[in-house]
Amino acid sequence: MKKVSKLSLHRLTVKSLFLAALITAVDQLTKYLAFDALFLTNISLEVSSFLNLVPVWNKGVSFGILSDHGELMPRIITVITLLITFCLLIWLIKAPKGITKISLSLIIGGAVGNIIDRVNHGAVIDFLDFHAFGFHWPAFNIADSAITIGVCFFLYENFVLRNTEK
Repeated sequence: MKKVSKLSLHRLTVKSLFLAALITAVDQLTKYLAFDALFLTNISLEVSSFLNLVPVWNKGVSFGILSDHGELMPRIITVITLLITFCLLIWLIKAPKGITKISLSLIIGGAVGNIIDRVNHGAVIDFLDFHAFGFHWPAFNIADSAITIGVCFFLYENFVLRNTEK
């Protein structure tokens, strides 16, 4: 593994934190626009043969899991997500590798975007609805996409890159 200076690592940490903040900002901007266009009027828009914009309130976690477990569940999910995000933030600051920092910044940026929704609305705003060839994916948002990409990078680092370093 290539040695990285402390200054380079610090700069990479700052850039990673900026990336997390940028993802949160883009996520919140798109949700603001979606809320205005879709949720206030309760309409769906067909953008293409494979993409609709739809108003979906997600009170659970991924794909609506745990959404029908009472009024307290959104608060419990918010607290757990805050704790996990805080731990990921500490990990990002201490991580020695760039790909780890990027992975964590994507996950943190997405998590913060969804936490903001839970605090402001009691649920997450989902609005992207993809479907093709008879397959239909549950509605999601930019934050969910960032989290998914971050997890994919993390898995790639830990299962592909790690095996090539040996």
